[in-house]
Amino acid sequence: MDGINSLFLLGGLLLFLSVISTTLSARLGLPLLLMFLGVGMLAGEQGVGGIEFDNFFTATLIGQLALAVILLDGGLRTKLESFRIGLKPASILASWGVVATVGLLGVFATIYMGVDWRLGLLMAAIVGSTDAGAVFSLLRNSGVRLNERVQATLEIESGANDPMAIFLVTALIALTMNPEDAGVISFILMLLQQLGFGLAAGYFGGKVLARLVHRLNLAEGLYALMIVSGGLLVFAFTNLIGGSGFLAVYLAGILVGNQHSHATEHVLRVMDGLAWLAQAVMFVVLGLLVTPTRLWEHGLDALAIAAFLMLVARPLAVVSGLWKFHYNPRELAYISWVGLRGAVPITLAMMPLMMGVPNARLLFDVAFAVVILSLLIQGATIPVVAHWLKVAVPPKPEPADSREIWLAENESVPLTAYKVIADSDAEGMHPDEVGSDLPSQPGRCFALIRNHKRKDLAADTRLQADDVAWYMVSADDAEPLAKRFAETGNTARMNLDFFGEFVVNPSSLAGDLAAAYGLQLDEEERELTLRGLFKKRFEGNIPVEGDRIEIGGFELTVKETDKDGSMKWIGLKCPHA
Repeated sequence: MDGINSLFLLGGLLLFLSVISTTLSARLGLPLLLMFLGVGMLAGEQGVGGIEFDNFFTATLIGQLALAVILLDGGLRTKLESFRIGLKPASILASWGVVATVGLLGVFATIYMGVDWRLGLLMAAIVGSTDAGAVFSLLRNSGVRLNERVQATLEIESGANDPMAIFLVTALIALTMNPEDAGVISFILMLLQQLGFGLAAGYFGGKVLARLVHRLNLAEGLYALMIVSGGLLVFAFTNLIGGSGFLAVYLAGILVGNQHSHATEHVLRVMDGLAWLAQAVMFVVLGLLVTPTRLWEHGLDALAIAAFLMLVARPLAVVSGLWKFHYNPRELAYISWVGLRGAVPITLAMMPLMMGVPNARLLFDVAFAVVILSLLIQGATIPVVAHWLKVAVPPKPEPADSREIWLAENESVPLTAYKVIADSDAEGMHPDEVGSDLPSQPGRCFALIRNHKRKDLAADTRLQADDVAWYMVSADDAEPLAKRFAETGNTARMNLDFFGEFVVNPSSLAGDLAAAYGLQLDEEERELTLRGLFKKRFEGNIPVEGDRIEIGGFELTVKETDKDGSMKWIGLKCPHA
């Protein structure tokens, strides 16, 4: 029993230190995943903990289980609206993009490291795909709001590119170990099997889970358990029949997460904690595997490979894959930069080790170092590069918290909380006055929290900075109300700088605007609405918030879109003398 308790003590201590270290991560501006990895390395055989751990089978088991949970959580939070914008380009990046990256990087690794071409390509295949866990975690916790087209492309690509990466690694291991049995036709059939079975199992598994969530009346805490266990069933079953379990569990999560039901809110809250637990456990265990001296020995090789991957292979693959979708150069540059590497390359690097591939330890050490460099360089600069390349849009005012009270299976009352920002419109007003003229119906405050205590509402009650007011408002009114609590002089100026001084209706004729300001437009464009002009200039792409066009020095920027992606308002920015 002492041995078991010691194991529990050690595991709990490592996880506790990992979570506590996240506060240091925020101060240093480093990705949280890197802190989890650092705790594992410090606890390892060459760290202060001195723990000797080299069980690659156990590490692979933990890594795959954790990745399944992370992908399930990512799918639950991916809105179907994102697919309308990013599915086609993301699919190209998840297939051709991975192949192109691996081909370019494989040639470089073969020449630079002086190894057999099969080993060079295997190295490239291990680190050639973006990592879903890293992308989901770092993008959603970066504090920056990205252009919707860029965000959707990156998230869908990272969730869908694992089948291609696993296929390439498996094929190259077979080519290295048994070249006489390796054939092009068998590889193509393997890829089609991975994709086909993964999509089919994910679709049917997700539909079944979504229906069960809708139909079953369980204790509140059991819904998340049912979805996690169901997601793992889909993952394991798909792997057993030769499909891509990662693709299946991600798709199943999307189908469940886009069904609004009484269980959804609670499930997302629980899944958030489970996803963080999965990431913490996975990166701590992977950190235990690392021998820092070996990483240092291969540091120069890893730096050269990481630099070529970030600056040459990934950008060329992105540009060659997305050229026909008419992304602008700034968007292409950012998508190229956020080719984050994380746990997937390390997990893939264990496959050659367990299958006895020659020089497999070299592949593992270099892949691990590349992941660390990716998290350090790319992961830490996500917000900075987003603002520099102008793919970020102004933050949207949002409720501080939200809840739902379910009155029946398909009928709920939304409750939203808003924090009063100093100098906002809401400061100094009565709580009911703030929501008295909302677009749909008046919003009535039912609770006011001041200094962490509930304050009774009276006729002379006035909102103060840092108060939290709770309202019952419809989904359509939540954002307009949030603006009144969060918008200050600084945010208003930020919006003016970004969107312009005026707001125009997208249904207005472009010719009328040109006539009013003396702008030059050809006859064809004069007959178009501003909405039609955007679509023409974007050559079929769906314009999203932050997209802009220029007419004679005047900038038109999409300011707001509705749920269907149609433009609601356009900002007009006049040229300054």
